[in-house]
Parts: sequence; structure tokens; C-alpha cells
Amino acid sequence: MRPFIDTVYFGILLSCGAYLLGLGIAKRVRSPLVNPLLLGIAFTILALVVLDVDFDTYNNGAKYISFLVAPATVSLMVELYKNLSVLKKDVVPILVGIVVGSVTALASTVILAKAFGLSELLTTSVLPHSVTTAIAMPLSEQYQGNGTLAVIAVMVTGITGAVLGPVLLKALKITHPVAKGVAIGTASHAVGTSKAQEMGEVEGAMSGLSIAIAGLVTVVVMPLVMIVVHWLG
Repeated sequence: MRPFIDTVYFGILLSCGAYLLGLGIAKRVRSPLVNPLLLGIAFTILALVVLDVDFDTYNNGAKYISFLVAPATVSLMVELYKNLSVLKKDVVPILVGIVVGSVTALASTVILAKAFGLSELLTTSVLPHSVTTAIAMPLSEQYQGNGTLAVIAVMVTGITGAVLGPVLLKALKITHPVAKGVAIGTASHAVGTSKAQEMGEVEGAMSGLSIAIAGLVTVVVMPLVMIVVHWLG
């Protein structure tokens, strides 16, 4: 067993197997609170603990799955292409919603970080939590943040959005598919978009669009936000 664990195949197969198990459970339970990615993470951690496998050994293979995050995010644009007519019809409110949502995510993070007394390192690391990992990790490191913490913040945000997003939208009585897609994509990137795609084709397309624009807005606004972070100390 140990020789297999030390190969690259272990991390890949464990990650895929844990996610498929979570997906199977999610399909049976049919609840937004039962997220396949969250279950997959839990099963992966449980397996690593039981088998006494350290992270470096697991990541020896799992890193290849992480490499696919960027192309997988780009592929979400396919749904947008299919729904270009929707974008053209509501382009102004869509763009305004994404920009405002992205700026709000950054501003609220700074305010909460200051309120809870987080260090500048932690604040910088979690600032880009609402954009995809492919953007958040290098962006955080560019401003002397911790890339690993940035990835954790992105994962937590994405899972939270995928789990609670549909519940909040229903509670707030937001029913327009474009509004739902933009809200989920802007707040919770690719993980949230996977849930938006389950909600409908338009929701998935708008959520995929939101990932790209929210990432661009975050990259542009981040230098200004960092000035505020430095000023607050």
C-alpha cells in the first residue's frame, strides 16, 4: 500500500474518488447544504488522517488537478457564448453589478480585518478571496501576502457561496436568472458557478462571465486597496 501512496497516482485518485463520492451523496440528498466539493474535502482529509499521509505526499499527485483550475475556469465561457443575447440585452446592469460586487468584497474584507485586528499579512492574503484561485494566489503574493492562505480563503468563500448562495437568493426573493448568476459568480467564483450551472443555463453563463470581470476588477482595484491597508497599519 505504501509504495502506491508515494506515487503521483495516489493524490489524483484520492481527490477524484472523494469528489465522486461526495457528488453521489449530493445527488441523493438534493440539498444546497450538501455540497459535493465540501464533502470531497472532508473525505480526503479523513483518508489522509486514517492512512497517516502528509500533505506533501498527497500533493505530489494532487497538484496536477490544481493545475487544471485555470483552463477549467476559462471553459466556463462556453456557456456565456451560448447566451450572448442575454448579455447584450442587460449589459449595463450586469457590468455595474459585477463591479460593485467586486469592490464591496474588497472593502468589506478590509473593514472586517481591521475590526478583528488581523495583521497586514493576513489581510493581504485574504483580500482576493472572491476571485478564482488562478488570480487570487499570484495577486496575493504580489503584495507580499501568503499564497496558501489566499487559496484557503478562496476555497472557504467558494464553498460558502455554493452552499448558502441559493438559500440567500430564495430568502431575499431574487428570482431573475441573470441577477442570480451575477450574484453567485461575483461572490464565489468557479465553485459557486458550478452551483449556478445546476440552477440553469443562464445562471451558469452569467456566473461564468462574472468570474472573468470580477477578476479583472480586483486586479485593477487591488493597488488602491493596498494603499488603504498600509495606511490603516
